[in-house]
Formats: sequence, structure tokens, C-alpha cells
Amino acid sequence: MSGLKCPQCGSVDVVEDDLYGQSQSVCVDCGSVVREGSLAPDPVGGTDVSYSFSTQKSKRPCPNLIKGLQRARSLCRVLRVNSDIETLTLSYFERAYVHERFLCVSLEKKEVLAGCCLLASCRTHGWPVTMATVAFLLETDAAAMGSVYQDALRILNVQVPAANICDIIEAHCQQYRLSPEHVPSELAVDLRALTRRTVALVELAAESWIVTGRRPAPLLTAAMYLSWQSLHPSPLRLKTGLGKFCQIGGVPKSKYALMRVTELREMLCKLGNAIPWEKQEVTPDNVMPQVEDILDHRFALMRKALRSFEESLQTEAEKAPDPEGDQRDSPLEREVRDTAEDPGLSPSERSEAGADWGKGVLFAPPCVGRPRKRKRTPSSRTDVTGDEDISDSEIDSYIRTPREVRDFVAAQKLISTEKDNV
Repeated sequence: MSGLKCPQCGSVDVVEDDLYGQSQSVCVDCGSVVREGSLAPDPVGGTDVSYSFSTQKSKRPCPNLIKGLQRARSLCRVLRVNSDIETLTLSYFERAYVHERFLCVSLEKKEVLAGCCLLASCRTHGWPVTMATVAFLLETDAAAMGSVYQDALRILNVQVPAANICDIIEAHCQQYRLSPEHVPSELAVDLRALTRRTVALVELAAESWIVTGRRPAPLLTAAMYLSWQSLHPSPLRLKTGLGKFCQIGGVPKSKYALMRVTELREMLCKLGNAIPWEKQEVTPDNVMPQVEDILDHRFALMRKALRSFEESLQTEAEKAPDPEGDQRDSPLEREVRDTAEDPGLSPSERSEAGADWGKGVLFAPPCVGRPRKRKRTPSSRTDVTGDEDISDSEIDSYIRTPREVRDFVAAQKLISTEKDNV
């Protein structure tokens, strides 16, 4: 070919060679490629060949994965975690993202997955972060995030240690902007003192069954609110409601926090009335100045309050007439005995019996003090003829219970007395 010379051997014997649709100029003497042509307009064989099946070496991450990694990295920067937690969070997210459980879900759920990976990484490294905090940053529901969190732990096969409640409370207190540089002096508080008082209130709430079966975030908010009021019980703080307190602290208000505030105040009043040097009755309106004394002597006050409550029940039992003449047992003991003897109780009847039992104790679990009403489902059986076999438990359900017997005897005596008077 004229005009071409091999740069390797200097030969001018250069020919055109069409290989796989691409024109090349090749030296005949040494075989070197002198010049390469352009790719042929039509692929070999007449069919399209995808780039990913021809020359691509590695698959490019999808846009949603890239956005998810950016979201996880942003959450790490907001919470100011260290580099180890951030690296582990990104690794968890990449592993969980490609799993079939999260591969074909909505973008919102993938964003929640990023927060769950961050929470698992923080718990693994002992970083005190609550699920409510991460859910607030993601603007999602904590309950929905909990289900995704359990799925992520199962897929990643990660054993997350239990979080220390004191560390969680301290991290929760750090979210409130209540330092002197954020709020006026009459509303400011020392965060370390606030944390100690909140921890003590939460421990007291656990001993009085308020924590049982409850979500932690509303309880922590309620305990912090009462701690903030009790540290400096000034008229301004006592008049500040829970919503205003959350607005001052710059945190969202939980719809259940107000209920926890009421329960904590009732519990503090029960212990405050057991203070020996307190002459006036302790009510929810004047209990805040007594919180420090209650927390300092909580064990002795709780024993005294329980003893006083049992003595009052015994006094009421002695005054109340008993048709059978048995006045040795307290109402609580008779209630427990009768409930144990009553056969064939339905769920609603058991719930009512538990509510009656809750009235006989000073501190009771929430499920006993405020039982949830259950709807009765009508029976779907329509083939009842009256000739079916009756079991022993069904026969026992028609027998009067000891309480019904006593009520029946008392009613008969009352009716006979009225007839005699007439």
C-alpha cells in the first residue's frame, strides 16, 4: 500500500486486513498493525450486542443505590458519628440493598433501610442513638421503621447488643436546646443535672410499672419535662405546658407524652403523701417542689405508701358486711381467690377481673389498670341442634361462682327483710 511504512521493520509491504468488521493496515513482513480503521457501522452477524455483554468489566451501581449511600452518609454526618460507624453503615446498606427482600421496594423503604443500617452500626459500636431519633431525621414512623430494622438484622445476620438506658437518656437530653446560649436564664438548665434527674425518674417509673409495655421516647420526653420543672419549680416553669416545653427545646411533641406526664405525676403524688414532714396533701399542682425529696427517699417512701394502702384496704374490709361472715381476708385476697376459682371465663370477663384486681393495688401494670376493651365476635355456628355433647368446662360455666353465690344470698336476705317490714 503506497504511503505507509512499517515503524517496526521499515517495510513498505503493507496490506489491508478486515478482521471482525474492522479495517486494519498490517505489515506483511513482521505482522505489526500499522494503522487501525473505524468500527464497522453494522455489527458482526447483523445483531445488536449490548455493551454490558461485550466489553464492560464491572457493573455500574444503579442510581437508587447511589442515592441510598448518599442518604446514609448524610445521616452519619448529621449525627456526627466516627468514621468506623460510617464505613460499617455503608457496608451494611450495600449488602442489604441487593437482597431480594429490599430489591423491589419503594424508595421510601430504601431510605428507611439506610437509617436502620445506621442504627445497627451505632448499636454495634455502643453509640447511644434511639430509633425515635433516626425516625425523626427520616420523617417516618418509628413503628414502620421497627419492622424494617428487624428484617435488616435478619438479612445481615447481625447480633446487636442491648442499649444502655442511661446512655440513651443522655443522648436524648442532648437533643434539647436548653442551655443558657439557647434559651433565657429563667428557662435554662444544666444538662448534666437534667440527665441525672431524668434517669432517676425513669428508674422510679420502672419500679411503679409505668414503663412496662410502653414506648421509650414518650416516656423520656415526659420524664425530662417533669425534671426540668422540678429542678427549678418557678411559677414560669410550672405554667409552661408540655407543648411549649418541646417547642423551647426544639424537639417534636409526642402524642403519648402527655399521658405519661399524667401517670408520672400520679405516681409522685402517691409517694409524696407518704413524706412524714409534709403536712398538706400532695396533689399534681404542688408535687413538683417535693420531687427531690421523693427521689432521695424513694425506697422508704414506696414501702410506707404500700403499707398505708394495705392498711386502708384492711380497714375498709372490716367495715364492709360479709354475707358469709368471713372478714379475715382482705378484698384483694378474696378477689384473687375468686378469680382463680371462677371457671370458663371469657377474655372480656378476664379483662374485667384484671381491672378489679388493679383497683386493689397501689401500683399496677398498665394492662391491668387500664385494660383494653375487646370486641366480642359473634359465633358463626348455625348447625346447633341441642343434641351436642356438653363438656365438663361448659357445665362448670353454668355453675354460680362464689361471688355470685354471696350476691344472691345477700339479695335474698334483703328481699326477705323488705317483705317483713311491709
